[in-house]
Amino acid sequence: MKGLLGVEEAGRFHGRLVLKVRGLPLVGHIAFGVLDRGTNVLQVRPSTLCFHDCIFCSVDAGPSSRTRRAEFIVDVDLLVEWVGRVASVKGGGLEALIDGVGEPLTHPRIVDIVEKLKSDVAGVERVAIETHGGSLSKSLARRLEAAGLDRINLSVDAVSPSLARRLVGVEWYDVERVLRIAEWIIKETSIDVVLTPVVVPGYNEGEMRALIEWARRVGAGRKSGWPTGVLIQKFEVHKYGRKPRLKGGPWSWQRFYSWLRRLERETGYRLIVEPREIGFEERPSIEKPFSEGDVVRAVVASPGWHRGEWLAVDRGWRRVIAVFPGPAGEDLAPGMEVRLRIVRDKDNIFIGELR
Repeated sequence: MKGLLGVEEAGRFHGRLVLKVRGLPLVGHIAFGVLDRGTNVLQVRPSTLCFHDCIFCSVDAGPSSRTRRAEFIVDVDLLVEWVGRVASVKGGGLEALIDGVGEPLTHPRIVDIVEKLKSDVAGVERVAIETHGGSLSKSLARRLEAAGLDRINLSVDAVSPSLARRLVGVEWYDVERVLRIAEWIIKETSIDVVLTPVVVPGYNEGEMRALIEWARRVGAGRKSGWPTGVLIQKFEVHKYGRKPRLKGGPWSWQRFYSWLRRLERETGYRLIVEPREIGFEERPSIEKPFSEGDVVRAVVASPGWHRGEWLAVDRGWRRVIAVFPGPAGEDLAPGMEVRLRIVRDKDNIFIGELR
């Protein structure tokens, strides 16, 4: 595609365009860059690619995605620069949590990202990565340790090999290998490991006890000083996410916490924690240059993440704005100037409508 602004074509992934972000602002979009939710933990998103294909994926990642139009990989130096910009209003004691709407380990320079975040960004004291672990290895762990990685949030959702493969959606996924590597990481490196499974009702509730026993046995979470090594996540239905059939439907938050409390009593293991107990603190947020209802002049930069979406940048080149123009999108092209009414501004994540 010709005329792209701030990005360049970097190949294809299962038929989808892969774009390398080189010059866009890295605040404004949920899929890539830096997310600031008003705490000392910054979500750092270097890649939207994913080689897993989870049946419950909230963002429809992976080879079988039906909603994605393009994938994004962020330039390392640009990413570190924007983390620094956000960190500059936060003070010290920050954590850079490398996560994403894909698998962060797909970024070809993930080790460099860890190293630069830890050494080059003032205020960042901890760096963590969220991963399903399919590509974890001892050699990669050693390189991440040398780069300064502090913690791996490991999204293992079952210990049963067959169920784990079913949930992750790819036949090559070997949960026994992933857990062996994770145990080795805890015992042989300075990196901590915390399990972050998603409980999908009707699929894997019964797997949580085995995951808890694994965490207890290997000492998950101890290096971080956390009161737990297992943070169970609630499955949520999202507009663009996958929707596995759930007997009885999704759980309410009340039912989820009731189940967690019962599991705590039965296992004698702490599962419900306060944000402050795992390092979260409220901090100032970066400036929000425009708010819901504002009309903004912007330039179209590239195709967006979802089908029917475009990315635009305000004329001050401060924020990326997702645009869903509907039928009018057929007339859009990179470089075109447009007027947008901001319809979403929470957490400096922006969506605009054509005016």
